[in-house]
Amino acid sequence: MSDEPEVPAELTRLRSSIDNIDAALVHLLAERFKCTQQVGKLKAEQHLPAADPAREERQIARLRALADDAGLDPVFAESFLGFIIAEVIHHHERIANGGE
Repeated sequence: MSDEPEVPAELTRLRSSIDNIDAALVHLLAERFKCTQQVGKLKAEQHLPAADPAREERQIARLRALADDAGLDPVFAESFLGFIIAEVIHHHERIANGGE
């Protein structure tokens, strides 16, 4: 017999949904980074800068509005996108310097 308390069925169901959503997020991020790697290669070929502050501003504003419409904290959404953008720029800089 286990000393662990029994987990209510509703909690198990919700956790299963969360696990599925987390898996989908990982796959979506992987797809996003595949696209941004292509962008990084094109930028390097065209000798364009790794960062595009004007686009980043537009994307942040767009994501904040989407988050607000979806009932998600826009500040959180901006922080999340900011983390992703920083990673993408890092990848682009690495590509521009001859790395993959």
